[in-house]
Amino acid sequence: MAFFIREEETLDRQALAALQRKKLAAMLNAMLGGNSFYRKKFEGLSFDAEKAPLADLPFTTRSEIQQDQSDHPPYGTNLSYPLQSYVRLHQTSGSKGRPICWLDRAEDWVWWRRCWGMLYGAAGIVDGDRFLFPFSFGPFIGFWAAFEAAVAMEHLCLSAGGMSTTARLRFMLDNDVTVVLCTPTYALRMAEVAAEEGLSLAASKVRCLIVAGEPGGSIPATRAKIESSWGARVIDHPGMTETGPHSIECVESPGGVHIIENEFIAEVIDPETTDPVADGESGELVITNLGRWGSPVIRYRTGDCVRMTRDRCACGRWFAWLEGGVLGRLDDMVIIRGNNVYPAAVEAILRRFEGVAEFRMEVVAQESMNNLRIEIEPAPDADRSRLTADVSRALRDGLNFRPEITLVEPGDLPRFEMKARRLIHRDSRLED
Repeated sequence: MAFFIREEETLDRQALAALQRKKLAAMLNAMLGGNSFYRKKFEGLSFDAEKAPLADLPFTTRSEIQQDQSDHPPYGTNLSYPLQSYVRLHQTSGSKGRPICWLDRAEDWVWWRRCWGMLYGAAGIVDGDRFLFPFSFGPFIGFWAAFEAAVAMEHLCLSAGGMSTTARLRFMLDNDVTVVLCTPTYALRMAEVAAEEGLSLAASKVRCLIVAGEPGGSIPATRAKIESSWGARVIDHPGMTETGPHSIECVESPGGVHIIENEFIAEVIDPETTDPVADGESGELVITNLGRWGSPVIRYRTGDCVRMTRDRCACGRWFAWLEGGVLGRLDDMVIIRGNNVYPAAVEAILRRFEGVAEFRMEVVAQESMNNLRIEIEPAPDADRSRLTADVSRALRDGLNFRPEITLVEPGDLPRFEMKARRLIHRDSRLED
């Protein structure tokens, strides 16, 4: 059972651009009458949705949304229809300040499922696949739409909330699950517990893990560690509560993701000047969604650092391609001894070492310059002294400085089911 028009996925660049503008015009016509947030932002603007440059419209930022919801609690004014039209409430994780609430109508939720239907098609999902969702469904949007899309496509779906990791693994094995959806962190945690329990993931029926919520799915070392532990293919999926599920990885081209351009318009800008960058240059991803009319985002600055190119993929799609997926979060970047450091870059180095079971980073603000401390939990059979030396050398070579490395005891560092929180900030100047 499909929710989407597969022909839209193979349109050439010119036809795709025309389709985007047609959908944008329809959305603006439908939502501006009732949406006071965007009516105020666009006041005094004359914009031809099918012809005018998108840059004629202002950006939308997370801070604007947060301020709007603070000024007009609890849901703000980015609502195109009366409140009784909305049937779903989700919120951001709160990792970047006060959580943002997001409402969706039934029609918008159909759009979410349609996007996930395209994602499943690109990931090579087939009739008879069985899905495991190993987390508890709460207000975070997580894999809600993924679950409902898979159910509507008539797949057997197992919700494994309220269970221990060991129980989830046995549930998965007992029911011959073929597809698992989780964060990259939790995929590694499940592999760790499986090894402790003597369970063979490689011998299971699982052939695909769709991972989201963190950049790990496109970090080569993290991805390789998951795939080798599970004996299964990893499919990366970037998306946001605010924008929706905007990107997909196709089975034909690992190492990056496509923007679902029949449902989203993507731009990449210089985060300092806001000027567009050339194809292949890194910058900040800006997203306009086209089917979420009840609570849309137009030219939304995601804060994600990406490198976008446009060409026809081996899968047949002309969708824009993000090389390496999401490269990092601009607001996660820290300056250490004059070097710009993304947590994803540190993870890419640490995951190369089998002896690293888990890790945590602490950025310490000091009078002269910031310092980076990394706690490493070694695997039980790791040579601790050699691991310290090898990791320290690799970090120095990769980051151009040597962070402070501390080994902790097995089990000391926390494990996560949803988004991992491995980055801690501390200001030593405020301490006695």
